[in-house]
Amino acid sequence: MIETNEPHNTKCILMTSEKEYIDWELVERLKNSEEEALTKIYNKYWEVMYLAAYNLVKDQSVCEDIVQEVFISLWQRREKLQIKASLKSYLYTSTVYKVYDHFNKNKKMATDELFDDFENKIETSNPETRLMHQELIGHLDAVIETLPDKCKEVYKLSRENMLTNKEIAEQLNISQRTVEGHISKALKILKESLGVAVSIEFIYFFLR
Repeated sequence: MIETNEPHNTKCILMTSEKEYIDWELVERLKNSEEEALTKIYNKYWEVMYLAAYNLVKDQSVCEDIVQEVFISLWQRREKLQIKASLKSYLYTSTVYKVYDHFNKNKKMATDELFDDFENKIETSNPETRLMHQELIGHLDAVIETLPDKCKEVYKLSRENMLTNKEIAEQLNISQRTVEGHISKALKILKESLGVAVSIEFIYFFLR
């Protein structure tokens, strides 16, 4: 961290900016196929990714496989990486999605309560996982605020007010098809903003 005579909160901002700069530098090196960059990213984030997965799965072997898959995918897609949020948000989203995808493909292993009370599981997890989750939600909230006015209004009535498409259509005096179009557009923009190859169903799950 750079020493300054500025107040403590300014030092914190400098530290955060420095960390983010180092991450983006590593991403650029990764895109240039530098294996050392992948190793540095792995050493920096593998533990919090593992803990994020373990908080949901409670299976050491499965969690290790999931983290391994995330890094294999990161390397395989290195030249086409489009990380829209921070690197740690990208890795966190990738990890949680791999958990989601794992149980989607192995439904006989899943239990009804697997993702129940997801927020509570995050709140009782380690501080770093909570921070990554909060940063990701903050990123998605910021993206929602950039949606076109009508699209944002429809999305918020659907996701925050929990209104049905029919109720939204009646309230705004528009067709249900138009409502569906606005919601699909919002979800597509949210999905693309993550820079991670996730499904629309996962976005629904993550923001429920």
